[in-house]
Amino acid sequence: MRIIVSGGGTGGHIYPALALIKRLQQRQLLDAVLYVGTESGLEEKIITQEKINFQTIKIQGFKRKLSWYNLQTLQLFLSSIGKAKRIIRHFQPDVVVGTGGYVSSSVVFAAHLLKIPTLIHEQNSVAGLTNKFLGHFVDKIAYAFNDVTQQFKEKDKLVFTGNPRAQEVASFQANARLTEFDLQPQIPTVMIFGGSRGAAPINKTAIQMLPQLAHRSYQVLFVTGQVHYNNVRQQVAKLNLKDNIKIVPYIDDMPAILPDLALVVGRSGATSIAELTVLGVPSIFIPSPYVTHDHQTKNAQSLVNKQAALMIAEQELTGDRLLALIDQVLTDRKLQAQLAQNARKLGVPDASDRLISVLENLIKTRSGAHGQT
Repeated sequence: MRIIVSGGGTGGHIYPALALIKRLQQRQLLDAVLYVGTESGLEEKIITQEKINFQTIKIQGFKRKLSWYNLQTLQLFLSSIGKAKRIIRHFQPDVVVGTGGYVSSSVVFAAHLLKIPTLIHEQNSVAGLTNKFLGHFVDKIAYAFNDVTQQFKEKDKLVFTGNPRAQEVASFQANARLTEFDLQPQIPTVMIFGGSRGAAPINKTAIQMLPQLAHRSYQVLFVTGQVHYNNVRQQVAKLNLKDNIKIVPYIDDMPAILPDLALVVGRSGATSIAELTVLGVPSIFIPSPYVTHDHQTKNAQSLVNKQAALMIAEQELTGDRLLALIDQVLTDRKLQAQLAQNARKLGVPDASDRLISVLENLIKTRSGAHGQT
């Protein structure tokens, strides 16, 4: 299979694409792959580190208010379609996949114009503007949350696959990684984590709780984010923290430590949910209210509705309330087991293989159609 993949802007668009590529490589189904992104996007760093063939187009996102900036954006979009067409003609893919972010709009739309099979993958419970636009033109729309199906008119194109990131971590087992942080693997541990850059409101609340957490029978792994680490250390310097609390700026290969945890407190991005559900890790979500269409709240609510997670809105977040919920989960084994079991029911351990099956059928169908012409 020769495949072009495009997605960028956030890790939520990039990591599922990367997981798909890796699974294609594992199954020896990949003849050639090209990732198309932007020079300034996060995808440039992540994809080139993986030594995957990478090319760029110049494009930017629309602003919600009318402005000259949007006129420039429209001009860039039109010119980027021409660049994308040239890339596609040169690479000659069997299929083109978009995983979200404005960069994928030009690439997938250009593939549609060139009559190349196309698929988009929507990771969230709220469809992004790019995927809503592309939904009119692509052959298939893969999704991970059932709620999002109401936002696409093209019902015949919809196919549930789950998030490819889930399959990438599905086989992870507890491996005593907690010892790396001088914590005891046999003691229940909660990780408080605001994302790769950290989240100031979550950090502030965690700091408020630390004096009380120091007297709990469970352990706490507080991941501040690189940006906030020094400030947090200064704020807690005078606290008499016990050995059951460890504060770190970041954890490399974060998913590998998830099976060792009894509870995770953090944001509710699509990638995090895919990892937590497939591993059956109980969670307390504090959705970011600053993302487009408040999609993290809707992501989290879909799990809360299935009794697969708990949630606190950021505007309602206090140290007392979060501490009470953490205590509730970690002192009630029945609740822990219920959350873990219900979360695991929502996980999709074969998500990448499902997506690959859709791609193979697209290619086969298109090849058959060409053979009849």
